Amino acid sequence: MSTARLEHINMTVSDPHATAAWLGRVFGWKIRWEGAGMQTGYSVHCGDSDTYVALFTYPETPGPKDESYVTLGGFNHWAVVVDDLDAVEERVKAEGFQPINHANYEPGRRFYFHDGDGIEIEVVQYD
Repeated sequence: MSTARLEHINMTVSDPHATAAWLGRVFGWKIRWEGAGMQTGYSVHCGDSDTYVALFTYPETPGPKDESYVTLGGFNHWAVVVDDLDAVEERVKAEGFQPINHANYEPGRRFYFHDGDGIEIEVVQYD
């Protein structure tokens, strides 16, 4: 059986350049590509050489979102594995985001935060 891996996620944000900028500062990621998206949208791909987040927007301001955890097909959160959880948490705080739901569990520890668009992100370090 072949190995499968996640290549990217695509999510709608209010400002893909601003989101890519803080993702770069927090996780060390770079813009891999940017350009016209579907219909009249615009997309910025931010990540490393193997995996990225596609940050998509329309020229119009996106409307409010429903609570994802109770919406069928809702996007609940995405997670990033890091080598130094404490250092990343300090960078998350420096961006003005509030780390929440800290936990130590086998085989690691984690926290969550919400970005400026309300998207929930989990940061985890495995022992």
